[in-house]
Amino acid sequence: QPEISSIWPSRVGYNFGECTLYESVCPVLIVSVRNCIRKNVGEIHPVTNHVHLIIDPGDNPEMLSQLMKRVAGRQTRYVNRLEKRTGSLWEGRFKSSIVSTSEYLPACCRYIELNPVRARVVVNPADYKWSSFNCLAHGKSDPVVDQRPCYKSLGENDPERQEAWKTYVSDTIADYQLKLIRDALQRGQVTGGDKFQQEISNKLGIRLSNKGPGRPKKVKN
Repeated sequence: QPEISSIWPSRVGYNFGECTLYESVCPVLIVSVRNCIRKNVGEIHPVTNHVHLIIDPGDNPEMLSQLMKRVAGRQTRYVNRLEKRTGSLWEGRFKSSIVSTSEYLPACCRYIELNPVRARVVVNPADYKWSSFNCLAHGKSDPVVDQRPCYKSLGENDPERQEAWKTYVSDTIADYQLKLIRDALQRGQVTGGDKFQQEISNKLGIRLSNKGPGRPKKVKN
């Protein structure tokens, strides 16, 4: 069976306007996720106006949609009480991508942990306190973060793994990896190589492709 994880971003918006995830909301969001799913959370990462989750669905992939529905509902009720408002909090439905654990899980984790740096919220990923980086790179206790086998294979002990993870995150992300992760997430496609795509296609009984929508561009003579 193919190894699968899922990565979700959800953008927060006040009805039709964008808002910011502020200090009092982030802890409640994390508790909501922890209460709704008590294991197999690889990452949870609030980033200013959206949230990333990497979750192992195990033998019940249907629970991913149920989880997001429950978390979104709890957050909406909390913020509406806090700000004495009504209506929707989330800008739209979450986006998701099936991730190849062996090929792209570490790359997706690194992509998420560097998000606040790319957004110029912080200079160093360790400075963003809602990130899983400090758990994986500095050993900070975080009950939400699950250390996957690909992380444990980085060293014989925790100090070795932490140093290896710091080095990995500090390395430049290859352009092709960055493009594949972003495109797969935005289009709801598979984050993985051709073999992984074929395994998922066989498992689901449908044809999958990571090609962009529409017809190919005509070549001018």
